[in-house]
Amino acid sequence: MTGTQGSLEQSAGTRPDGAGFPLVFELSRKGRRAWSLPEAKVDAPELDELVPERFRRSQAPALPEVSERDLVRHYTRLSQRNWAIDVGAYPLGSCSMKYNPKVAEEAAAMPGFAALHPLAPDDLVQGALELLGTLEEALCEATGMDAITMQPAAGAQGELTGLLIMRAWHEANGDARRRVIIPDSAHGTNPASVSLAGYEAVEVRSDERGLVDVEALIDVLDENVAGLMLTNPNTLGLFERDIVRIATAVHEVGGLLYYDGANFNSIVGIVRPGDMGFDIVHLNLHKTFATPHGGGGPGSGPLAVSDRLARFLPAPVLVYDKGTERWGWDHDRPDSIGRIHGFHGNFGINVRAYAYLRSLGPEGLRRVAERAVLNANYLRTLVADSFPTKYPGICMHEFVASAKPLKQHGVRAMDVAKRLIDFGYHPPTVYFPLVVEEALMVEPTETESKETIDGLADALNQIAGEAEEHPELLHGAPVTTPVRRPDEARAARRLTVRWTPE
Repeated sequence: MTGTQGSLEQSAGTRPDGAGFPLVFELSRKGRRAWSLPEAKVDAPELDELVPERFRRSQAPALPEVSERDLVRHYTRLSQRNWAIDVGAYPLGSCSMKYNPKVAEEAAAMPGFAALHPLAPDDLVQGALELLGTLEEALCEATGMDAITMQPAAGAQGELTGLLIMRAWHEANGDARRRVIIPDSAHGTNPASVSLAGYEAVEVRSDERGLVDVEALIDVLDENVAGLMLTNPNTLGLFERDIVRIATAVHEVGGLLYYDGANFNSIVGIVRPGDMGFDIVHLNLHKTFATPHGGGGPGSGPLAVSDRLARFLPAPVLVYDKGTERWGWDHDRPDSIGRIHGFHGNFGINVRAYAYLRSLGPEGLRRVAERAVLNANYLRTLVADSFPTKYPGICMHEFVASAKPLKQHGVRAMDVAKRLIDFGYHPPTVYFPLVVEEALMVEPTETESKETIDGLADALNQIAGEAEEHPELLHGAPVTTPVRRPDEARAARRLTVRWTPE
């Protein structure tokens, strides 16, 4: 066994896919097992009753047969090929990939929270309900809203929830409006959510400052506009300084103002969307309140509203009975848009956000925003000569630089991103937003140190120098990864996610 395994591992370095180690199927040897279970003491007739014939396999699945040691090594190796915020910097613009404090993980893992069943009677989960209620109050205070639901499982679902509430409010007023306005620098999920909610998306352009062109906005505002979806600071990392004028214009035609909370970490504790005039606010707890992000979930995208929209929130709604001093769920909500998520959202993620909020307090949250803005502007100035911004000046938590100057050397933003991997940094977002040519969207987040930002800046500036002197280095990057640069167009058209024997 040892000799066979050794030869496989030694030969793996020459694999054409550059993986560096064999596939788990290549390690398979008939009869090897990673488990040992006693035989089931169940007669065959009873098994037939438990599993009807139409659901039973005619032959065993073609799974690899490996020892526990090989199985553990296989998955450990795969995990080491993943990048994560616990490994290094993740300056992915628009996504706020910041460090998740381990104290929040400890809190969420407490048996009293982790082992709860969603169907447990309210009387047995008063502690969990109190945590949710306290979190709701804190988020309403931070956003300047009056009521909130924790049901949405992610920001995009929060968007849909807000738009369905927007529609329900207009229809309750006998005003079935059909259009929602979105800036040209909006997050990609905004127009998708608008369409899914049954609205028509109308784009409004940015002006020479990179902000909403207010005059262009006023031109498209009419009695058929249900609302405006706006991110502030916007996707360029710029604060919409005309927000009061924008809010007034939207409200004058009877529309609602929707706040995309993707960039809330740059203003939290300093200014509130409700004070700007927003009626609906969704939050991304992974972006602002340091819960895990990526990998498809779990997530949490709470949706907060002003008092006039509270009756449309998804049911049930968490309430506190002062008479009995008990928390419970109010299902009697005749105007509710209905459930958005099974049970009451992703509770474990909300526990993490609660722990994060309690550990920081109001003053700590304000420092989060201040540090996010400081880090972004510090990095922006360090790389400004190599990667200028289209809209110069102070940014908020992120900035959008451009690799356009490198095009004269045959180098593009994608080449810069791939080369940055060789320096030990995750690449920034590229080619978004579309209003910036060869865009590099960078967000260092507030959790990165000065030393890390200095290193990232040095790497970017060195890459700019390489683009001028040795552009072939960037065209071939990355060179340090098991898999180099795949044919992305072919991968998109002919994606293979399942191994099949030759």
